[in-house]
Amino acid sequence: MGTCTSFGMILTGIIAMTILSLSSTAHNITLILDGRKQFSTFNHYLSVSHLAEEINRRQTITVLAVDNAAMNELLRKHLSIYTIKNVLSLHVLADYFGAMKLHQITGRTALVSTLFQATGRAQGMSGFVNITNFRGGKVGFGAEDNDGVLDSFFVKSLKEKPYYISVIQISKLLSSSDAEAPTPAPSAYNLTVLMTKKGCKLFADLLAFHADVEKTFESNIDSGLTVFCPIDQAMRKFMPKYKNLTTDGKTSLLLYHGIPVYNSFQMLKTGNGEFNTLATDGTTRNYNFTVQNNGQGVTLKTRISTATITGTVFDDQPLVIFTVDEVLEPRELFKVKQVRTTAPAPTKAKKSEEAPAEMDDDSYSPDSAPEDDDVVADESEGWRVMSYGGWWWPIVVSVAAAGATYF
Repeated sequence: MGTCTSFGMILTGIIAMTILSLSSTAHNITLILDGRKQFSTFNHYLSVSHLAEEINRRQTITVLAVDNAAMNELLRKHLSIYTIKNVLSLHVLADYFGAMKLHQITGRTALVSTLFQATGRAQGMSGFVNITNFRGGKVGFGAEDNDGVLDSFFVKSLKEKPYYISVIQISKLLSSSDAEAPTPAPSAYNLTVLMTKKGCKLFADLLAFHADVEKTFESNIDSGLTVFCPIDQAMRKFMPKYKNLTTDGKTSLLLYHGIPVYNSFQMLKTGNGEFNTLATDGTTRNYNFTVQNNGQGVTLKTRISTATITGTVFDDQPLVIFTVDEVLEPRELFKVKQVRTTAPAPTKAKKSEEAPAEMDDDSYSPDSAPEDDDVVADESEGWRVMSYGGWWWPIVVSVAAAGATYF
């Protein structure tokens, strides 16, 4: 009994320490700027553009804030909210720069990436910011595509939490013709064009061929959409299986590669668990897959296959498109290999079956897929993946496993 009590105290202590650790790294840019009336316009547009949410999800970040007068100059240009988001994204550095670090830059100058660069819309290096510590203690800032002009200067530090977030005031908005270029609404983006440019042409072609599927993807963009696009190499390997699916099966498989909510890479890393997909119909128990961390990477697991996120095609809330190295195969469409619980009796070795011939790049087209070959559905007993509520359960499980040696 005493051992159980001690274990419970240890478990409670570890959970409390974890909560304290998480709270010490969390930040909320809206609350940081709230109450500072001279930054109310900047704060407002961080919120309405949903950029505040992206800032709050990230660590090791610097926000270059400007006062209301500087924001009014931007608003007089009558830019769309999507273009304003691009401009403000250029003012969020993907590194930590407190007041002290600004005045101690190695070599007196630094080129820093921004959230605008991370969106994939910045041309070349236009999503980078040049920071220079001039002699006399003056620190200047300038967009990389502004012909080397550094005409905005450090004013003061507003909030510093080393080395998670720094919010500093600069004298004026950074000038960037690229960031201020007209930006279409997310729903106006062509998904298949975006995928084709980043090595997902075969998957994009299938979406385009099934117009109803492509329309389903596009109709979810404004409310939030995450797409996992298998790279061409993975699609070529998978095409023999794809051809044997019925029309409904092909539709479900394609929809299975979309989640009807926006999830950045960081959100996937911190929100492991079971996810519904665009193919999920009527119950949360069908057409799901599980997101798990794998070191610094993220994997997507079905009962049939495991895919790893290999890159980002496009990321601008509410739309994000990732590349994955394998096709996601749902258990509803493919037979689950059964695992024997007892060792089988010794048998003579059988000759291995001849491997299917590798397909040429142009050896298939969506039109050639047969429509009447039913794929064998999973005949095993129902299998359920438990959702353990985020990060709590792994802590409990790991501690319980460690404590099990005492019982």
